[in-house]
Amino acid sequence: MLGKIKLGISIGDPNGIGIEIILKIFEDRRLFEFFTPLIFGPIKLLENQKKHFQLNSNLVLKKKNQPSNKPQLNVYDLPMPNAELVFGEASKTAGAVAFESLKSATQALKKGEIDALVTAPINKETIQSEDFKFPGHTDYLAKELEGNSLMFMVSDSLKVALVSDHIAVKEVSTALTPELLKEKIQQLEYSLQQDFNINRPKIAVLGLNPHTGDKGVIGKEDDEVTRPLIKELSVSGHLVYGPYAADSFFGHQTHLQFDAILAIYHDQGLIPFKTLTFGEGVNFTAGLNRVRTSPDHGTAFEIAGKGVAQIESFRNAMFLARNIYLNRKEKKVLSTQNKGEK
Repeated sequence: MLGKIKLGISIGDPNGIGIEIILKIFEDRRLFEFFTPLIFGPIKLLENQKKHFQLNSNLVLKKKNQPSNKPQLNVYDLPMPNAELVFGEASKTAGAVAFESLKSATQALKKGEIDALVTAPINKETIQSEDFKFPGHTDYLAKELEGNSLMFMVSDSLKVALVSDHIAVKEVSTALTPELLKEKIQQLEYSLQQDFNINRPKIAVLGLNPHTGDKGVIGKEDDEVTRPLIKELSVSGHLVYGPYAADSFFGHQTHLQFDAILAIYHDQGLIPFKTLTFGEGVNFTAGLNRVRTSPDHGTAFEIAGKGVAQIESFRNAMFLARNIYLNRKEKKVLSTQNKGEK
């Protein structure tokens, strides 16, 4: 079917809400018109949770990373842990399952056996091991895939990217250099063009310091790094503006005037994004040669196993992954045709 993609899904931490959400989503059989899903995880574990939540998903074992087009949940089976898994419990056993799922799904993505990947939430502490020493999904995928990653939070009404993501606040000012800022602006601009079909994107850059430094009274980074670079890019024709004081930017709804916002550090961008869009937003790892998205929430241990997890953000992540994959595919075809005409 035109526009149907092979979607890989990693299950995240099995003691959280990831598997519940995945199984719930595909209770709506219309989704099989858009996706051929391949879930990476122990099929016994999926069957156990299917029974727990009293769902009707059709789980089918696939021994190879070649999902069937039938309306079913294809499962690439992984080893079932010997230790017990308990909803809401942070455990190294659950972390190991989450990593095996992510690793297998990433390998399939690299080989082109799936078109795009949606990752369910992990517990960043319990997943740590000799093989996984990363702050989160983004850093792991940046190592495994080609390109330079950009953490990009996306909803219908708001798009926020980050200059720095999972680093300590005390390290942000040191990390902020003209070279890094320019790279992130260019990555964001390219993603808006390539992945979202916005030909001339208009980008706002937030300041690092309160009131963007108040002319050097509260820090010099905005005057010495951000303003000169924005001026340089503006002169060369890029629609980049700022730096804007972050404390009032969203409250005054200034974000509505732009296609995307570039925040300097994690909470500066994610607090307003999740406040305005929580439960609907998507985390997209832009800048890489493959498409990966995830929901905007975590493992939600406090409600795990209760059957009350909401599916909207994960479903949005699936459709965003599909849209971006198809946009890139279309642009690749057009580029090939244009080269052939020359």
